This record gives sequence, C-alpha cells and structure tokens, in this order.
Amino acid sequence: MQLTPREVLARFHRAMVDRSADDLADLYAADALHTFPFRAPLFPARLEGREEVRALYRATWGASPVRLAEIHDVVVHEAADPEVVTGEWEGTGTVEPDGRPFRATGLLTLRVRNGEIVETRDYMDVFGTYHAMGRLKDVVAAAENGAAENAAATA
Repeated sequence: MQLTPREVLARFHRAMVDRSADDLADLYAADALHTFPFRAPLFPARLEGREEVRALYRATWGASPVRLAEIHDVVVHEAADPEVVTGEWEGTGTVEPDGRPFRATGLLTLRVRNGEIVETRDYMDVFGTYHAMGRLKDVVAAAENGAAENAAATA
C-alpha cells in the first residue's frame, strides 16, 4: 500500500525528530528535487536526488548540536492537486551541550507520487536555527562575503 502525502509528511517529521537521514531519504524518489527557497548561506539551494538528501542530512544532523524533542503545532493544508500537501510546523528541543531550549518553525510543501516524495519546497527558519546554535554571525559573514563576491563577479 502506498503512503498518502499526509502520511509521508508525518514520516518526514518523525525522521527529523529521530535525526535519521536514512529514514528521511527513503521517503524520496531516486530523482526527487528538494529546494530551500529561503536558504541561508552555508546551506545549498537545492538537492537533486535521494542520495543528495541522505548525504546532506547525515552530515548536517551529525554535526548539529540541536536535538529536536518533538514537532508539534502541525497544520496540514491539503491542495487541489492530490499529490501536494503543505505542512506548517514548530519544533522544540535543546542545544547541546548545555541543554538550552531550542525552537524552530518551518513550512514544507511536498509533492508525493506513488508514495514517494518527488519534490519538496522547504521553508525553514534557518536564521532562527543558526541563532539558537550561536552561529548567526557565521551566516551573516557568509552572506556578506557572498554578496561581495557576487558584486565583483558582475562588475
């Protein structure tokens, strides 16, 4: 039996809490596209294929001090297109090693075909997340350097 888009969204959230890059990647079609429209520097704009999803999340979650305890306040929006579901979410947990409280919000739009994600648009509060980890200055510096590099390249 194939998973519905709503069931895939619930499993996506479970994989986030479990920090399981394999469980997350296994929700994707081999040639899926995952984009981060509101991305911050230090993070890619897009992932192409299941294995890029697996590699990025394995590396990110392996290095992150954030430990999500739960994802809650999920609001699911069904679309006119039966393949599409959008879920708003809030995650809470801690930042290691001191156990400071952590909170992040996001919105995911998934296109699920034959029980697999074929497209994700991931609107996560990356600046809030980096701030909670104490790395906001790194992101701002990378953004400033990227802007300067882009300006020099177009001059």
